[in-house]
Amino acid sequence: MKTFLKIALLIAALALSCSAQAAKNILLFGDSLSAGYGIERDDSWANLLQQELKKSHPQYEVVNASISGETTAGGLRRIGKALQQHRPAVVVVELGANDGLRGGAIPEMKKNLDRIITQAQKANARVLLLGIQLPPNYGPDYTRKFRAIYPALAKQHDIALVPFMLEGVKPEQFQADNLHPNAEAQRGIMQHILHSLIPLLD
Repeated sequence: MKTFLKIALLIAALALSCSAQAAKNILLFGDSLSAGYGIERDDSWANLLQQELKKSHPQYEVVNASISGETTAGGLRRIGKALQQHRPAVVVVELGANDGLRGGAIPEMKKNLDRIITQAQKANARVLLLGIQLPPNYGPDYTRKFRAIYPALAKQHDIALVPFMLEGVKPEQFQADNLHPNAEAQRGIMQHILHSLIPLLD
């Protein structure tokens, strides 16, 4: 009877171990650029990433917690609950565009991102930070300071960085608002991000 009980406990432990391994989440934590604004959900780079990882890293599940219109302040209010709910192995942070488009204070935006990254790291998640750039009409001084936030935070926290998530997107691959990439651009965005994400998974 004791032997049977030991075997049953061993099987249960192995089952729990396999379950834990299968539950490795990648939390996408961003705004409309990651939420698939203006396009079909299946066409979004987040969904394409999940499809790609099913082939190369099937143990990972993409959880997209991105919200159109989100700011760094809004993200800071949400990150604790998202980390607790999804317990991600990796967090991809893509925030700041809406702060910049509204002419928000650079120090405040940087502080919010710093706290989001810190909370993710305290939750034992690896972090990939996606950099954003603003259109030139916001002025050279503001756009330069805005762009510099991302590499500075990546260096400060020793995390992976994609300097500009929309690098390589052609002018004709934007929607009518000239801010959001269309469906045609999504695969290129996904592959660009995947290049920096893969080292965090292996």
